[in-house]
Amino acid sequence: ATVEPKMVELEQNRVDIVYEISEGPKSKVQKINIIGNEKFSDGDLREQMVTKQARFFRLFSSNTGYDPDRLAFDQQKLRQFYLTQGYADFRVVSAVAELTPDKKDFIITYVVEEGDRYKFGPVKVESQLRDFNSGELTAKLPMKQGDWYNAKKVEDTVESLSEAAGSMGYAFADVRPNFNRNKDDRTMSVDFTLAEAPRVYVEKVNINGNTLTQDKVIRREFRIAEGDAFNSLKIKRTTNRIKSLGYFQENFEVEQKEGSAPDRIVLEANVEEKPTGELQLSAGFSSLESFILSGSIRQRNFRGRGQTLGLSANFSRYTKSAQISFVEPYVFNNNVSAGIDIYRRDSNSFNYFGTKRNTTYQRSTTGFQARVGVPMTEYLTAIGSYTLNYDDVSLDNQFYTINEDGSKECNTLLAGRYLCDALGKDLSSIIGLSLVYDTRDSRYRPTRGHNVTLGVNVAGLGGDVKYARLTGQASKYWNVGGGFIFSLSAEGGYIKALQNRGGEGVDDIRITDRFFLGEPQIRGFDIRGVGPRVLRKPLTDLNNCASDDATCTPNIGPNPSRSSWTDDALGGRAYYIGRAELEIPLGSGAREMGLRPSIFVDAGAVWGVTKPKLTDTSGQYATGIFIPAYDPDGNKLYTEITSAVVENGVCVTKETKLVTNETNLTPPTCLTSAANTPYGTTISAFKEYFVGNTPKPRVSVGIGVNWNSPFGPLRIDFAKVLLKEQGDDTKAFSFNVGTQF
Repeated sequence: ATVEPKMVELEQNRVDIVYEISEGPKSKVQKINIIGNEKFSDGDLREQMVTKQARFFRLFSSNTGYDPDRLAFDQQKLRQFYLTQGYADFRVVSAVAELTPDKKDFIITYVVEEGDRYKFGPVKVESQLRDFNSGELTAKLPMKQGDWYNAKKVEDTVESLSEAAGSMGYAFADVRPNFNRNKDDRTMSVDFTLAEAPRVYVEKVNINGNTLTQDKVIRREFRIAEGDAFNSLKIKRTTNRIKSLGYFQENFEVEQKEGSAPDRIVLEANVEEKPTGELQLSAGFSSLESFILSGSIRQRNFRGRGQTLGLSANFSRYTKSAQISFVEPYVFNNNVSAGIDIYRRDSNSFNYFGTKRNTTYQRSTTGFQARVGVPMTEYLTAIGSYTLNYDDVSLDNQFYTINEDGSKECNTLLAGRYLCDALGKDLSSIIGLSLVYDTRDSRYRPTRGHNVTLGVNVAGLGGDVKYARLTGQASKYWNVGGGFIFSLSAEGGYIKALQNRGGEGVDDIRITDRFFLGEPQIRGFDIRGVGPRVLRKPLTDLNNCASDDATCTPNIGPNPSRSSWTDDALGGRAYYIGRAELEIPLGSGAREMGLRPSIFVDAGAVWGVTKPKLTDTSGQYATGIFIPAYDPDGNKLYTEITSAVVENGVCVTKETKLVTNETNLTPPTCLTSAANTPYGTTISAFKEYFVGNTPKPRVSVGIGVNWNSPFGPLRIDFAKVLLKEQGDDTKAFSFNVGTQF
């Protein structure tokens, strides 16, 4: 950077002073040299530093620039690292930053002195508090005499002893580690002293900063009240519960201040409200449903009362749904939650006539669910629910056959037997019970803790459907250090029929009640892209023989082009899913942008459905399959010739019309027959295949990115499928975007 002052003379003996500044390019750290290290390599020590050497793969990192404050911080990081490895005498002799000869970048050189490595000498705890036994505390210390000295263990021990004292009401307990270094035998003895302190009681609880949220919404999350004995564990739990509301800043902490007397403490919740309204918009492309749009609007702190009100809608070429929901977490200010969902879901299936895709059946579900949750303990909650669904599975008239008695029957050649078996109207009355055990530090972005849910639903309290469904889900989160968050989760379920629907190839569990897997449960697969399905493949001549080529031998087989198949997912009676994900921290610049990448592994399967009856029309390949047409009253249609003339000795048709009589009552004189021609559609012969009904795992790996973008939260996933089964539909890319207000 250069600064050049210039003077501009003006009239009347005056001047202007102008400073011309040329900033130049931002200097990077070209190299970091370390001198004096013998026990650890340069690479190991550079890993401990915040400052990084400028390289092409750190293009977006903000830590490759020279910063004197960061240089001082890196010296402290080096010292902390060596202290955790037992080098108590370590010191940084000098740290020098020099410009390169071209004055574009910096070279940083550290001169270090490692010193000797120490072990722990005798370690013990001396407690002056009557509620703690010194011997018992000493026995529980994480370090033992003879272990390599580790300053981090000492810091953690001070913290754990302070927390233990706080859990017994000693908010201002003083834990002092006293060190005794013996340079002769290179040992470090540590005495932890728990100094005498008075028991402390909560004098007052203050809540500040809430402009929208009512005080009671925050106070009811406190696990400790005014007048109670201080308890650090309850304070920590309170902090996590308020964080889990999702209404306030992520770094929220309950502050502790001295009260009006030495044995009094004031707790303060200084909250900073953030938007709790969510407008979520999603778009994607599915090989089954073409373009998909969905949107939802939700207010998680409705009127500042902690209530949740939501409305969502989804639309694609073959599915539509809408839902409205309301949740009251504290009914009449009691620790009982209640919620209700009202919804309508419509979905269609389809078939192909040649290359034309047509809707075959429609499924409509209208219903509601009411829930009540009662906490059993601080972490365990029981949730009871009641669901009432009215399902209507129907087909268009064109897929029915008219019997001689005038009744309509589902045409299995068009819709498939498994779809014809699903037709009908059913009322489902379902009661459910779930147990939820949740110790996560946050429900929205957990970094530690676990969550376990077990649920059972029984249909049959009235209605037409009878089954029992058992599901389970578990997840655990670890903060593995350095900003990395690792999580494991698993879930599974099984449904058992309590009635016999009858019929060969008919499953006792309706298609609307089975489990389905795909996006978003297993990334890398399409919507309902995993599990049992029927593939209807049109038959074709694989040798593409011309009609006049007598030397070509036709090879009749299923069309290999998947776009010509009918693909209907059938779901299953049992399923399981497993996931592992590691959230990767980025530099401060990326964190400020809200970028949170992660790598993941997903695995799962769904299976257990009864094999349906399949159709094979290979014998009709030459002629095709004729499907007759009917008028709105169910009468079969015929083509009647109304006008014909003789041309060159041949009777040529001029005009026709559609009629319902098989015989031509007034045929033109040149016709040799008075029979009308049946009217309808001829489709190609096909063969159906039942695939995917196996518990073998489907596995995908990938990378995802969460980004708090200027236009709302964005999630992008790229996945690669490692294991799949015949018939599974894969999809490598998906994204989701929304906004907040």
